[in-house]
Amino acid sequence: MEIQLEYGVNRLFTIENYTSSLKKGLEEHSDDLIRNIKETIQFNYYKGIDLLDFTAFVQGFGMSIVMYSMDGGASEVFYEGSDSSIFSGSHDLIEDIEYYDGKSDEFWEFYDQNGEELSKIETEAIVEWFAACWNKAGGTSVKMPAYFSFHDYDPCFDLHNSKWITDGDKWFD
Repeated sequence: MEIQLEYGVNRLFTIENYTSSLKKGLEEHSDDLIRNIKETIQFNYYKGIDLLDFTAFVQGFGMSIVMYSMDGGASEVFYEGSDSSIFSGSHDLIEDIEYYDGKSDEFWEFYDQNGEELSKIETEAIVEWFAACWNKAGGTSVKMPAYFSFHDYDPCFDLHNSKWITDGDKWFD
């Protein structure tokens, strides 16, 4: 879709251009994410943790990602002992990054007309970006299951098996 602006200035909004800009915006944060994932790999995880749940909180075109230590029954795990070297709970990986900044009135018109398709593209791009950073950081060396999901979104991505599963499939008792 092409949008004609006033005064003869022509700016092209296409799904392909948006996808390219989105991926470029995410890529700008890759080094920070890889460094932060590497940090989590070194954690001394509490023995009561069954899986790691990386959750993205997306607001507009801003995003934070938090890692939660979970048990198989879908509860966050907290260590209550005195050994400060043991990790449990949650850990912020990235906070309030912006991954797309070209938001003019014309862009919003384009987005409104293509929202469903663009939302799907965003989901796939963010998951692919996170999984690539996870792999570059050595995330596959983590011995417990690890998943990436969006807050309040059912499907999640199994980082060890590189596939989508339902959120319920990651829990066990």
